[in-house]
Order: sequence, then structure tokens, then C-alpha cells
Amino acid sequence: MPSWINLPNALTALRLALVPFVLEALAGGRYVLALALFGVAAVSDAADGAIARRCGATTRVGAYLDPIADKCLLSGIFLALAWRGAAPWWLVGAIFGRDLYILLGAAVALRWTRMRQFPPSAWGKFSTFVQIVTAVSLMARGAFGGPLCGWFAGAMPWPCAAITAFSGVHYTWRTLRSRGWIDATPTRE
Repeated sequence: MPSWINLPNALTALRLALVPFVLEALAGGRYVLALALFGVAAVSDAADGAIARRCGATTRVGAYLDPIADKCLLSGIFLALAWRGAAPWWLVGAIFGRDLYILLGAAVALRWTRMRQFPPSAWGKFSTFVQIVTAVSLMARGAFGGPLCGWFAGAMPWPCAAITAFSGVHYTWRTLRSRGWIDATPTRE
């Protein structure tokens, strides 16, 4: 049996397989079901990494598949929410724009430099966290309503977009600095 066939990768595949079901639930306005399925996906995300590290079962396949599953799930949720009118389209544009910007930067780096690894930054991880909180708040508003859910869900797109955009800029700055193309040393006068 190939070494990439293991429990962590199976959990990642499960998360990827859940994507159409989460999106179908959102498209049908079944927000409670979408939240429950998203919860299962979140547990599988936490479990696959923990199991892989603890058992020494990290694989190259898992390293590629995990962020793809995360991105498909989160991006799909924002698209479905916008389609339902539960999220603003400009937020979807900001999230997809940042992702396309980073992909384009990686493609340029792969083509014209020796860079082959693009580790996530702390701001990128924080941006993902804020996107998750935003998506959950928007789904919770659809599922449960109420003034608190409504207020929080209505407020979250703004910081989400700002942090998402900043993380893209930070990723560029960090890459340029690591390549020695910009000097981040403060000057003394």
C-alpha cells in the first residue's frame, strides 16, 4: 500500500468530499445543516494535522491536499453565501482577489526564481481564521437570526476584507525581504 494512503489523508479527503454537501445545504438555505457539516469538516481539519504530526504520517500528498481542501471549502462557502444574498459580493471579490494575487506571485516566483516553497505567514493564518469566523457568523445569522447574530455577521465582512488584503500585502513583503530584494533594516540618521 502506498505510504500516502493513511488516516490523516483520508480525513483530508473527507473534508474535500464534504464541500459539495455544505454548498448544497447553503444553496438550499439550510444553514443549520451547513453549519453542522462545516463543523465536521473543521474537526477533520484539526484531526488530520494532529494525527499526521503525532504518528509521523506527514506526506507530500497531504501537504498539497490539505490547503486545497481548506480553500475549496472556505471559498465555496463564501460563493454560496453571496449567491444566497447572505454575504456581500465585494467580500468574495476581496477574498478571491487576494488568493489569485498570491497564486500569480507564486507562478512568477516559480518561473523566474529558484523559490519552490511558499510557507504560510502568520498573517495568512490569521486571515484564514477571520474568514472562518466571518463565514460561521454569516451562516449562524441565517440559521438562528436574532439581533446579536445579525449585528456580528453584518460587522464581520469589513475586518475580514481588511485583514485578507493586508495578509496579501504582507505575504509579498515577506517574500521580497526573504529574497533580499528589499532591506527591512531600520536606518539611523
